[in-house]
Amino acid sequence: MQIIDKLNSLEDLKGFTCEELEILAGEMRSLIIKKVNTIGGHLAPNLGFVEPTIALHKVFNSPVDKFVFDVSHQCYPHKILTGRKEYYLNPEKYLEISGYTNPEESPHDTFVIGHTSTSVSLACGIAKARDLKGENFNVVAIIGDGSLSGGEAYEGLNNAAVLGTNFIVIVNDNEMSIAENQGGLYENLRLLRETEGKAELNFFKSLGFEYYYVSDGNNLSQMIEALEKVKDTNCPTVVHIKTQKGKGLKAAENNKELCHWIVPNLLDENNEIAQVQNTSCPETYTTITNDFLLKKINQDKTVLAINPATPGAVGLTPDIREKFGVNFVDTGIAEEHAVAYASAIAKNGGNPYLLIISSFLQRTYDQLSQDLALNNSPMTILVNWGAIQANDMTHLGCFDIPIISNIPNIVYLAPATKEEYLKMLEFSYTNKKFPLAIRVPFMNPVTSGKSDDTDYSILNKFKVTQKGSDVALIGVGSFYHLALDVANALKAEGINATVINPLFISGLDEELLNSLKENHKLVVTLEDGVLDGGFGQKVASFFGNSDVKVLNYGAEKEFPDRVPLAKLYEKYRLKQEMILSDIKEIL
Repeated sequence: MQIIDKLNSLEDLKGFTCEELEILAGEMRSLIIKKVNTIGGHLAPNLGFVEPTIALHKVFNSPVDKFVFDVSHQCYPHKILTGRKEYYLNPEKYLEISGYTNPEESPHDTFVIGHTSTSVSLACGIAKARDLKGENFNVVAIIGDGSLSGGEAYEGLNNAAVLGTNFIVIVNDNEMSIAENQGGLYENLRLLRETEGKAELNFFKSLGFEYYYVSDGNNLSQMIEALEKVKDTNCPTVVHIKTQKGKGLKAAENNKELCHWIVPNLLDENNEIAQVQNTSCPETYTTITNDFLLKKINQDKTVLAINPATPGAVGLTPDIREKFGVNFVDTGIAEEHAVAYASAIAKNGGNPYLLIISSFLQRTYDQLSQDLALNNSPMTILVNWGAIQANDMTHLGCFDIPIISNIPNIVYLAPATKEEYLKMLEFSYTNKKFPLAIRVPFMNPVTSGKSDDTDYSILNKFKVTQKGSDVALIGVGSFYHLALDVANALKAEGINATVINPLFISGLDEELLNSLKENHKLVVTLEDGVLDGGFGQKVASFFGNSDVKVLNYGAEKEFPDRVPLAKLYEKYRLKQEMILSDIKEIL
């Protein structure tokens, strides 16, 4: 019988010997590797945090004592120990739980968390409420994988340091973010590692924290001993632990960035990275972006690619970063800083391109408005992963259109074809008038069309690609192709629809829209994002005092959690036959 078979509660865990706990750690690793390699997910962060998690639950009393996991992408061991091991043992149940903490799953999960640098702030709030209510329990914030480079982490630490009460921060130092750590703080962490925590220069002590160092955070005995020292502390305390990201899996230990988050079947039957056959890679919007930036960097040393700690996710893989050299900057997990930084570079004559994921763009709203738009800096933002998605609710990419398009001065473009994207990129390089954002097509094969003769310096001029009457279909970006499909279906019904590619999603072509009033009864908008505050609602508002009816298609304002895309499209009526039915009913 395996040790994990004897684990049915945390009380069972507390009764295990150290030898049994060591065996349990190995069994948990095997379960994590098998599950993640089957359905995809965070691999290296979880493998590196098995022993610390076992030690936390051995020493503390969850859920009375509260654990707050930063990002919570290292919570798989925690889930296995807190009543959810069946979702790791049974492949048929792999998809039934989230890859992040979720209080709906278990009282041992304190928050729904998926973005970084938040744990200290959240835990600080729990501790303050505890003290106000006169309660007595431990509060533990867990932070690592580069999360200390995010601004909220500093804000939380600054506030927590003066609580004067029980508050514990576990700094999981594996010398990595998703890619390499970036920023001056990590020099101090390196110094503390080299001196076994004894260096006089100590960031955490300078703030007022009690400080403990664990030289091997993957050593259960060391971890348990350290946590027993700080349990029930009466002051803010940092436990700085050195761990190995990807621990126990050679492929992950040697390829930490690649194995941070993996797609299914990355590993072969020997748990080594599967060999990919040498076939020519298809062109993608990522390769188009990289080729454009590399060309411009070779021509102009003021061109700069900037990314906040997710370079691989936007196609800036290590080989590409090496080619860019000093013309690539990873700001660390600091999206707000990245926007302000790029804005200032543009203001001083540089040509910065900020490559950012839609879900993480949300963190930059104030900087987009104040540091960028108010100053009208001509930088370019390449928004990646902007779309309705089947992701976990913490990583949805459907909110960028309302965010960007409602801030003055920022021009937001949405290409539907390769030619349009290339023309927009070329325009971005010459643009010196305003901040520019481009919504990079996501999960779409590269689609070619006619050469793009649009003059993007003339704002908000939509492109009519097919003239008709009665119905006008306006398809934004990747949904332009859906508009074409609906138009073809209408044609089979004897209706010749007008098809419009708006190109601009931050403003309206009022002249064109006014002209539709002459011979159109219905205008249909299609956008790959949330409707509230989006493009379609602006069109609907424009036609509000006219006889033209408007149908808006896009996502509802909600947080769908791992809902299959087909189901979302069904719910939002984003299927050709549904749209056709709605149009015919109105006509």
